Amino acid sequence: MNISGYMTTLGQQAKVAGREVSRANSGLKNAALFAIADELAQQTDFLAQENVKDLLAGKEKGLDAALLDRLELTPARIQAMIDGLQEVAALPDPVGAITDLKYRPSGIQVGQMRVPLGVIGIIYESRPNVTVDAAALCLKSGNACILRGGSESIHSNKAIASCIAKGLAKAGLPVHAVQVVETTDRAAVGELITLKDYVDVIVPRGGKSLIERISKEATIAVIKHLDGICHVYIDAAADIKKAVDIAVNAKTHRYGVCNAMETLLVSETIAAKVLPELAKQYAAKGVELRGCLKTCSIIPAAIRATDDDWATEYLAPVLSIKIVANIDAAMDHINEFSSGHTESIITEDYSLARRFLREVDSSSVMVNASTRFADGFEYGLGAEIGISTDKLHARGPVGLEGLTSLKYVVLGDGEIRQ
Repeated sequence: MNISGYMTTLGQQAKVAGREVSRANSGLKNAALFAIADELAQQTDFLAQENVKDLLAGKEKGLDAALLDRLELTPARIQAMIDGLQEVAALPDPVGAITDLKYRPSGIQVGQMRVPLGVIGIIYESRPNVTVDAAALCLKSGNACILRGGSESIHSNKAIASCIAKGLAKAGLPVHAVQVVETTDRAAVGELITLKDYVDVIVPRGGKSLIERISKEATIAVIKHLDGICHVYIDAAADIKKAVDIAVNAKTHRYGVCNAMETLLVSETIAAKVLPELAKQYAAKGVELRGCLKTCSIIPAAIRATDDDWATEYLAPVLSIKIVANIDAAMDHINEFSSGHTESIITEDYSLARRFLREVDSSSVMVNASTRFADGFEYGLGAEIGISTDKLHARGPVGLEGLTSLKYVVLGDGEIRQ
């Protein structure tokens, strides 16, 4: 296969389809989402059969149990994909919404309208359900998309793509509005991220090495985050029960996710009260603790932390703990080591909470809540295409609105500039 020619063709087709999708009304886009859901429901046996091919190939390649689990399409996961399509259909359509329409002294009205980005290239690993999530969000926001899943899920993704194409055709939308790259050749990624004549935005979802490569080589705008080095700071004015519950949940609810807490900061005023109980609960869950010298004096089982620990996203049952003098020291630590993903303060002091919200520069900043809430569904976005720690365009969980841009609109009645 001529990879360059193949990817260029996908880009050209997506560009044409994108124009039609951008003009589609909400009813038509929702009809397509429901039609895709119906196709998935009718093809569950076929999806399972194709998924087995990927699972068997994965076992032969020696994929570990965690990767195989992410790869598997169980009946519950297929139903979750169907439910997800219906949930996205129920979300408000951002496209065409006009906000901040104001009269100017000249008599004209000026506002801003939400518009699709155009063609979105999405690169992801392992989980074939991402194919449906990405397609649904891009369609509802009026975008065409080119999806490049991991080579380990190629049969599953092609099966899902056939259902999507049938659903689009049934609804009267162009089948090229959603295209799955059907080659496992890694050169396809390099071509996709440089198709600047046809692709408007790249969204990588995967490991740090993938995202670093795309950030370095892409000639197109990228929506992404690299690390999820998230912090929770327990202030001197914290409620002990809240602090314990939140710190345990933020670390142990799930380990291999970007919004899990990786570093716990504790005010020296309250450390002796809260750390023993936390150590007990972490020990019960098998979490390895790595602490500063003061932490180790309170938790003898803790291992002495190194400088590298403060800058590490463990994605595992490992937690670094540092005792700090006050909120200023906590924020200094966060500003030095945070990846800009999510930070939380536990305090009953309203003034300090306000300072934390104002002065901590991350995509999500919380008061008295677990970092695990940094998620599109939990934020009421319905779903997310990913999380962005960039400061331009989209920041934080990227849902439908994050897949649109703004243009100015001007309404007049014959006014001319004097």
